[in-house]
Amino acid sequence: MSNTIPCDLAIVGGGLAGGLIALAFAARRPEAHVLLIEAGQTVGGNHVWSFFDGDVATSDRWLVDPLVAHRWPAGHDVRFPGMARTLTAPYNSITSERFDAQLTAALGDRIMRGMTVSDVGPGNALLSDGRMVVAKAVVDARGGGDLSALSCGWQKFVGQELRLAVPHGLIRPIIMDATVEQIDGYRFVYVLPTGPDTIFVEDTYYSDDAVLDAEAIRARIAAYAKTKGWRVEAVEREETGVLPVVMGGDFGRFWPTDAIAARAGVRAGLFHPTTGYSLPDAVAFATWLTEAWPMDGAALATASRARAKAHWARGGYYRLLDRMLFRAAVPRERWRIFARFYGLSEPLIGRFYAGRSTVYDRLRILCGRPPVPIRSAMRALTDKSITGGTRS
Repeated sequence: MSNTIPCDLAIVGGGLAGGLIALAFAARRPEAHVLLIEAGQTVGGNHVWSFFDGDVATSDRWLVDPLVAHRWPAGHDVRFPGMARTLTAPYNSITSERFDAQLTAALGDRIMRGMTVSDVGPGNALLSDGRMVVAKAVVDARGGGDLSALSCGWQKFVGQELRLAVPHGLIRPIIMDATVEQIDGYRFVYVLPTGPDTIFVEDTYYSDDAVLDAEAIRARIAAYAKTKGWRVEAVEREETGVLPVVMGGDFGRFWPTDAIAARAGVRAGLFHPTTGYSLPDAVAFATWLTEAWPMDGAALATASRARAKAHWARGGYYRLLDRMLFRAAVPRERWRIFARFYGLSEPLIGRFYAGRSTVYDRLRILCGRPPVPIRSAMRALTDKSITGGTRS
């Protein structure tokens, strides 16, 4: 067995960001020899990724449309104490099972499963079995990395796919049901009707800490299903997660200039600062890389860091809102911020989730009587220990 494995592009990490790059290259750069290196036996892990139609540019839908396992053209609902609303934007979900199947069909044995990587450079990756992948360029897409340079709140959740004894009758997802008891920060339940008698229920918290009490949350999911009259026959699958909600930090420490390998996905900081969702940025990065190819590893490292730094700069407004949420609002009253937001125009809401808020949007979100105490809001906005810097 040779100690070196040559390729054109090595992608370390078969999660959402890494997998989308691999799929994009299979479709648009088939001449490039791509290796996808994944520590697990399947790519994509155990996840459901969802997005609104407006989150992904029309020109990029070719990449994600084949991955969509569920689509709801009838829009989606939100519910808060004293307020319910149906929004018209269609909603889509990708399951990790479909993601793995599509990648397996596209790449075959160019997916190296069950293989960890101990060291990554711009043109090489050292495998756990001692072999070295030698590539024209390497992208490190292995999840969150070191978040110690960032000031974060946390979005944490447990989600379960439930098989019911009788049909549930829902025709649209419920993106936020905040009529539930407020526990551990802002709590809401997220509901996806995945079939006539199957439903994905996720209990989510915008919390000050990253501690996930999965057993307690499972009990709350069961209680929620009972209040809806759903008789659960089986829990078909479960996922858990803790996503950073970034209030501030130092990009130069998060991704130092002497870090020599390219990064993608959450490891590059390419996610929405408020929602924690990374799919729109992962799609944009994957399509950008196919258009920029070929480039060597050093050039890709420089270019990917520049993209991430620009993304960080664009995210300043959203980090300001996060500080308002976590530092100005009383935890049990945080739902009022989201309820007020969902009273705004639907196009504004869509641009917010897509990370494309206009100047007018930003003023509109902040104007009027704030749903948090003024003094607390001012402290949150001026706290230098949170805001950090953006040094190179």
